[in-house]
Amino acid sequence: MVADVTSWIQEHQEFFQQLGFFSLVMFVATLVALPIVVIMLPEDYFVRQKRQPAHSGRKHPLFWGLVSVFKNILGLILIVAGIAMLILPGQGLVTILIGLALTNFPGKYALERRISGQPKVGATLNTVRRWAGRTPLIMPAEEQRGLGPPA
Repeated sequence: MVADVTSWIQEHQEFFQQLGFFSLVMFVATLVALPIVVIMLPEDYFVRQKRQPAHSGRKHPLFWGLVSVFKNILGLILIVAGIAMLILPGQGLVTILIGLALTNFPGKYALERRISGQPKVGATLNTVRRWAGRTPLIMPAEEQRGLGPPA
């Protein structure tokens, strides 16, 4: 049985090399992209009652429709890659979260609020913002306790 698995891995060595390279590229990309995204977020991002879509008020609805389709496909690819990275080297959970952020689905904002309301997550996001000289994000838990402005 072990010999069968070993021979199968040797037969598919090129696939595993490509998968390892993809994992490394995604790891570096998340190290670069995640801080940029966190820095660019408005401070009330997680406590707004209603968010306007990025394409609202812009011209060329066909273009923004295509951008939305591309963004969702990329998000799904990142989710699948993140799941693979849970067993391969790389930032699996971070990649999954970035993929979720890129996709549009019902309940997305509630999920984002729930995740960002975790004290360690909020502290990490605000540490990145502090390094960049940005004001801290208002977290959902703070708003509920009366520590932040109402949305």
